[in-house]
Amino acid sequence: MSNENLLPRAHARRVIDLRARPAYLHDFFGRTPGSPGEATARWLNRRVGTRGDDAHFVRSRTPEGFLAEVRDAGRTHGLTHAVVVGRHTPGQHLPNDTIHGIVHGHPELIGIGAVDPVVQGEQAALAEAERAVRTLGLAGIDIEPGFGEPPRHPDDPAYLPVYDLAQQLGVPVFLMSGPTTPDLRFNDPAPLARVAQQFPRLPIVAYHGYWPNVQQIVGVAFRYDNVFVVPDMYLFQPGSQGYVDAANGFLAEQLLFGSSYPFRPIGQSIDDFLALGFKESVLDRLLYGNAARLFGIAGV
Repeated sequence: MSNENLLPRAHARRVIDLRARPAYLHDFFGRTPGSPGEATARWLNRRVGTRGDDAHFVRSRTPEGFLAEVRDAGRTHGLTHAVVVGRHTPGQHLPNDTIHGIVHGHPELIGIGAVDPVVQGEQAALAEAERAVRTLGLAGIDIEPGFGEPPRHPDDPAYLPVYDLAQQLGVPVFLMSGPTTPDLRFNDPAPLARVAQQFPRLPIVAYHGYWPNVQQIVGVAFRYDNVFVVPDMYLFQPGSQGYVDAANGFLAEQLLFGSSYPFRPIGQSIDDFLALGFKESVLDRLLYGNAARLFGIAGV
């Protein structure tokens, strides 16, 4: 009997989680017991609707525990891959070699590298981005303009060479957005439209989906089909119905699932996703197919 046949009927489908990080990666994710980071992780779990234990992520304080979390979600909810995202900002650096070390040898994990051309300098950032993709085998590049010092918009000239390189390398760029942006004026999807227009062959993935500016990012994605939206933990917050309505129509090819683990349990997030009102005809694309195409996973 196949693993799929062993799944509960509601979960007899494949799932790719676009945003999942182990607690051991950084104190911000709850790595250290009793630390301010753990307190923040617990607070954020409660804030975004985690049911039950707000420290469910404790298991992922070890590499073995994180893998067990991913594999258990595979057995119970059809998870095939979890995407581990790097970060390079003035306030937090999750090095590309660290991300590579987490995902290497584990086919159920996909790694995303990160650069900051302002912090590193343009040439160093481009060299590191190319190394992350060509040498380390990471599947995309994360940049976080709104978290810079000073904060910037995605169309700031400092980031244009990174977009150009990613387009040449054939990998997506991932952008951080949302209400945790230090200056909320930079949680504005309008500048993203200018990037999408300038780099039409570049897939651009908006983590946190620019929530609560839902209608604005939906409008950008309507105009530019190289813009992909991952609301992740904010999909379960008030005001997010616009994502669902759009995904039941034109956005069916551009919205993707993410749990934002460790700030939300993977299995619960899949269950909650299935209860939001997405049409059955689009669910397989939202949960798996769109991400599989984004990463060139065979068998879509």
